Amino acid sequence: MNHAELKEKALSNPETRAAYGEMGAEFSLLRQMLEARRKAGLSQAQIADRMGTKAPSITRLESSLSNGKHSPSLATLRRYAQAVGCELQVTFVKTRELDSDRPSR
Repeated sequence: MNHAELKEKALSNPETRAAYGEMGAEFSLLRQMLEARRKAGLSQAQIADRMGTKAPSITRLESSLSNGKHSPSLATLRRYAQAVGCELQVTFVKTRELDSDRPSR
């Protein structure tokens, strides 16, 4: 069974699908980080060196996004982006209409 088939099978479970949906942003960010590192041709150790830290910190950073146990700070993500020759951009994307009777803060 390949990755796509395994993912499809797992997502056929409603609870798994809901949990996966909640982690969508983290998974997207992780894919972008790994792709940027791959395109830069850098190892975790090289990224760590450029960020002024140790390789296990990069392993934890990348794995934290896949397990949802930790959310890295914007400063950390910015340093990672710079290490791979990228710029961090954060955007808000409207996904649904807000309730009109909800007070604004």
